[in-house]
Amino acid sequence: MAAAMKPGLLQGKFFFKKLPNGDLDKTKVVCTLCKAELVYCRSSSSLKYHLNAKHPLAEVEGAGASTDVAPGKSRVRQTTMFECNRGKPVSTALSAKLTNLLAHWIALNCRPISVVEDEGLELLLQAATGDPSYKLPARRTILRRINDQHTAEKAAKEEKLAGATCVALTGDHWSSVNNENYLGVTVHLIDASWELHSFALGVMKTEERHLAEACARQFLDVANQWAIADKITTIGTDSAPNMIAAGRILPFEHLPCIAHLVQRAIVMSLRDGGFDGVLAKCRKVVGHFKHNPANSDELNAQQASLEQAQESLVQDVPTRWNSTLAMIKRLRRNRDAVHATLSQQSHRLTLPTNAEYEKLAKLEELLEPCRYITELLGGEKYVSCSVVLPALCHLQQAMKISDEDPAYIVRFKAAFTKDLNQRREKTNLEWLKVATALDPRFKDLKCLPRAEREPVWAKLSELVRGEESALQLPKTENPEPPKKKTALLLMASESESEEETPVDNAVERYKVEPSASLDQCPLKWWSEHTAVHGKMAHIARKYLGTPATTVPCERLFSLAGHIVQKRRSSLSPENVNKLVCLSDWWKEER
Repeated sequence: MAAAMKPGLLQGKFFFKKLPNGDLDKTKVVCTLCKAELVYCRSSSSLKYHLNAKHPLAEVEGAGASTDVAPGKSRVRQTTMFECNRGKPVSTALSAKLTNLLAHWIALNCRPISVVEDEGLELLLQAATGDPSYKLPARRTILRRINDQHTAEKAAKEEKLAGATCVALTGDHWSSVNNENYLGVTVHLIDASWELHSFALGVMKTEERHLAEACARQFLDVANQWAIADKITTIGTDSAPNMIAAGRILPFEHLPCIAHLVQRAIVMSLRDGGFDGVLAKCRKVVGHFKHNPANSDELNAQQASLEQAQESLVQDVPTRWNSTLAMIKRLRRNRDAVHATLSQQSHRLTLPTNAEYEKLAKLEELLEPCRYITELLGGEKYVSCSVVLPALCHLQQAMKISDEDPAYIVRFKAAFTKDLNQRREKTNLEWLKVATALDPRFKDLKCLPRAEREPVWAKLSELVRGEESALQLPKTENPEPPKKKTALLLMASESESEEETPVDNAVERYKVEPSASLDQCPLKWWSEHTAVHGKMAHIARKYLGTPATTVPCERLFSLAGHIVQKRRSSLSPENVNKLVCLSDWWKEER
């Protein structure tokens, strides 16, 4: 015989509310577990939802049973950890862990400190922990945790810098949307294991004008704070006049950002090549859709009707690298959708002609190698300084004038080659040449004219001699050894002198090594050949650790921009620096 059903609804979990006169109110029920009053509309769905949400461990006989469960029996299922913890207060250890994770999340993703005052976040954590009494930590608590985390991470970075023999810096100034000026500095080094490291040293708010002397002093202050002033080999900046002048003041080698040089050459060549007119038309067409949401929606509808990907157009900005190429590619790819949309609208735009679209197609072919080189030189996870001269040589080959080129392409190529060569001569060519020679992939120096190759090896031999002089220990006065041991000392001296490799032989031995393949990592090559070319290893570590661009600083400012704008601007400059550094350091370790 089937078991008798319990009185009430859902096996006695709910009863109808009793009125004062003793009658039952069939529109309201009371939960027997928590005495909550709920509205009843002749359906038990809301009652089951209440049980699952508030009393997940409560069993309902015969409800929701699977086909293999006997009638009248309760369905047995495993209790989850979330259900076991429901209602239990968060332990002190878990609360501390949550506070640390909140601080980590805020710093890693550059979230505002005020997020700990968000009621929605508190409700989320209460549901996740099962503790409705859980409270988010105060802002001061989060700031203390961030300060502790910054102190610990900074100590690890200082230890890494202490073990480095030489480092390179990149730096740049940046103005926030609040018109506040900041100086960002990053450091780059190759450790004893031949691993490349790149991380931020700080983002400091500056109050004084960006004169050359002030910029040089700010860089020195950062170097002294991290105790690396005697280890710095190069400092990379953009080609602004004040930065160039500051580079002459500083006691380090100065290396202008190569990506800036390429982009400036593009801007100048577009004007000389006669592309201003068609690019102006493109910018107006893009602005027509970018500045009006309704126009953008109509474009998306046309893209969908043509079975194209729904994507917005891109506006080019002279200071944003490769943005002109991105605008051309996106506009040409959506040409049919754009024209179809504009044909249904009333506008005063002058659209590019078919001949102008052909010009844009040829310009896209010319700008594509520039994009590739800019992105290649902007990497932080691999050696880039030794790739500069081969990359510029590649661009010169791509810009060679052919008989099939129309007049406007000839003008563009000639202007680009001339401007790039002029800017190339203003870089630190000697440093770049030595770095190229120390890269086993490019040590044949085919990117240089034959007349310029031998002076590079002569310079490298000079550097090896200087390295030997620096490694020699100072002589100390020792007592005269016993006569019986004099002959043994002489024999040892003769054997050591025979084993020593002359400087010229060391360089020649490296020259005759087979060149590495283009896909081989030069740092891995040096780690495997350090024992053979030990005299040149320290020099290679110094030159190959130098970045070719200031892209690391540009990426640093993208992090800082999220923090100092809008309601986050109330943070002190010191806290902005800590948040940006922590975010950069943790992402560098991932």
